[in-house]
Amino acid sequence: MSGHSKWSTIKRKKAKVDAQRGKVFTRLSKEIIMAAKAGGGDPEGNMRLKTAIQKAKEVNIPNENIQRAIMKGTGELGGGNFEEIVYEGYGPGGVAVMMEILTDNRNRTAGEIRHLFSRYGGNLGETGCVSWMFDKKGLIMVDKASGANEDDLLLAVLEAGAEDMKVEEDSFEIYTEPESLESVRENLAAQGCVIADAEITMIPQTSVNLAGNEAEQMLKLMDSLEDHDDVQEVYANFDITE
Repeated sequence: MSGHSKWSTIKRKKAKVDAQRGKVFTRLSKEIIMAAKAGGGDPEGNMRLKTAIQKAKEVNIPNENIQRAIMKGTGELGGGNFEEIVYEGYGPGGVAVMMEILTDNRNRTAGEIRHLFSRYGGNLGETGCVSWMFDKKGLIMVDKASGANEDDLLLAVLEAGAEDMKVEEDSFEIYTEPESLESVRENLAAQGCVIADAEITMIPQTSVNLAGNEAEQMLKLMDSLEDHDDVQEVYANFDITE
């Protein structure tokens, strides 16, 4: 079982619960602000913003909230003073961990993240200590429960311009170049594929096998990092056996 795939599955299920508590609303609103800040408020000319808006709509964030976040990002409204940072560190067993952070107080966030790593047997590292172990890719997930046929889907994936497809326990994972994510997603949707999720992510080049207490601690660390208000995304390179 791939650590990335396992965490992706956990994260997707968790997102549905978090959405009810407003955590996903906050996280996606921040992402819309930063996407608009970086590339402007027009989603047709800003792929990052277009993807963020689509995710926001999937969890039923109201259109007025989306527009307000865009206006904060473009400077038309106040409240968009977030800083984008990547933190890197090591979890139990030497697992590489990368976090995408959006914060309005770098010192506070660094202290809180460092505390979480220490609590669960890891440590926050220097910039660049683990990022070289990951490749940036587009990831599209199709649930097997949608009834997708593997052979038909593979053909559609190749025709859509994707790089690769992997078969996991309950889903098909389709990989693209980051800049091709949206076009591949639209192509697959046009061919009748039911897309469960689509995102830009970091794929580990190698993995660390964990078991017992180390696996337990690693999952607790990932869960705690995901729950932190300033953490947008968490990536790690662990494998956990069934």
